[in-house]
Amino acid sequence: MHPSGEIKGIKDDALSSRKIVLAISGSIAAVETVKLARELIRRGADVYPVLSPAATKLIHPDSLGFATGKKPITELTGAVEHVALCGDVEGHADLLLIAPATANTISKIACGIDDTPVTTFATTALGTGIPLMVVPAMHGTMYHNPAVIRNMERLKKMGVDFIGPRFEEKKAKMADIYEIVSAVVRKIGKRDLEGRKVLVIAGATIEPIDDMRVISNLSSGRTGVELAIEAYERGADVRLLLGRTALSAPEWIETERFTTVQSLIDMLEELDYDAIIVPAAISDYTPERQKGKIPSGKDELIIRLRPTPKVIEHIRKRYDGVLVAFKAESVDSPEELIKRAERRASEAKIDIIVANRISDVHSKSTKAFIISEKEVLGLEGTKKDLASAILDKVAAIL
Repeated sequence: MHPSGEIKGIKDDALSSRKIVLAISGSIAAVETVKLARELIRRGADVYPVLSPAATKLIHPDSLGFATGKKPITELTGAVEHVALCGDVEGHADLLLIAPATANTISKIACGIDDTPVTTFATTALGTGIPLMVVPAMHGTMYHNPAVIRNMERLKKMGVDFIGPRFEEKKAKMADIYEIVSAVVRKIGKRDLEGRKVLVIAGATIEPIDDMRVISNLSSGRTGVELAIEAYERGADVRLLLGRTALSAPEWIETERFTTVQSLIDMLEELDYDAIIVPAAISDYTPERQKGKIPSGKDELIIRLRPTPKVIEHIRKRYDGVLVAFKAESVDSPEELIKRAERRASEAKIDIIVANRISDVHSKSTKAFIISEKEVLGLEGTKKDLASAILDKVAAIL
């Protein structure tokens, strides 16, 4: 087995059976394409590398051959590689991904010029109707050239999707690899939430004791972030409301931050969504806030708490779509956990409730029960596995 086969699908099967042509043009960002190819393979894809002559001066074709297990295409031969992979033939590729794409390559494709393997593949894919995604990478001044802007707009009108760029150090740099991969999965993955609007509320609330101190809940926010990414990759329009967490929010997903329970509730006025998922660790109590900073050195400090508004109830009063809530308990038996979760779901009219014992929740893995009206599903795995299973249920209901 080629080494690339050892990593195929080890993250998930989102791109299983998908053939992706990874076309590389002459930007210095070409050095990142080994990592990009490997990440696509980890999601289950077969990746076929194509390099322009300029790209071969920046990254050796053997590097892509190792990364993908496929012979890199650096010139077109009598085997008509561009037709075999991107033509109107059986077994053609599912996607042509040009990453990185220079200003020169973008402009040539927009004008129908095909004088390199990369641009010839693009001409063929556009003629066939195979999806084409472009990841720009160039100096900022080139990206803002009016002619380049016009050519990008022309390609967008042809149905070409652009990913990025991200602007740093006066450069239009290639998008983050994980953003590229998520966009690819969104384009050619299962798409069972396409056209749906999903709100995910994640992280922990913080309630101030004084101007310096707060109380909060233990929560990594990882399940919520994984849910947002998974929903995005399945085609949904996603909004992520994120509380306290050490994780970075995905830059490609619309994200807003909240702090207190009240600040979260203030963000929940218009609830025009197909599904709302709430894995957030929301405080049940808030302190009576004291002005300034309480002096240290006291023999005793008494903090009075009062109940916070119930967020799930607030949502359900204003929203009749699919609602997913979470319940963590300190109980000895799974039976008692399920009983409490079902009672909570019935009281608050929750469509799906995810229940786990606090002792079973870890930073990257979890044991949980996904409980709906028709089924109790036990799951043990990563937070990503849990997110996928939850969204399977949501998609089935929708």
